[in-house]
Formats: sequence, C-alpha cells, structure tokens
Amino acid sequence: MGIQTNNPLHGVKLEQIIKDLVKHYGWEYMGYTIKIRCFTHDPSIKSSLKFLRTTPWARTKVENLYLNYLRNKS
Repeated sequence: MGIQTNNPLHGVKLEQIIKDLVKHYGWEYMGYTIKIRCFTHDPSIKSSLKFLRTTPWARTKVENLYLNYLRNKS
C-alpha cells in the first residue's frame, strides 16, 4: 500500500469529520441533507459515531458531504 496523497479523507477520523460538518452546517441541515435519525432526533457526536461506524451507506453519505464541504472551503 502506498501513501494516499490524493485522498482527502486519509488520516481524518470520523469524529473530526462530524465535528467539522456540525460546526459548518449544523445538525438541522445535516439531518435535512442526510435523513438519518442520529442527525434529526436528539443528535450528538457519540450517537452519530455509533451509527455511522456500523452503517456503511450512511457513512458514505457523510463522507461525500465532507468532501463537498472541503471542495467549497478552498
């Protein structure tokens, strides 16, 4: 395996991704954009991490939102 220089998610923890997205968008927008209960009903970092670590399709959606955030940020 080589260094993943072209992968902006490499080395970024899921917790940091959620924190950055919440800081930028807020829980309400995230719940509107990605319709998962851990974003819409009593959202927290802990509940989101638990759900996203066991649900690949939801994690993929969060990672894609994060990639869009990074693209728009620069």
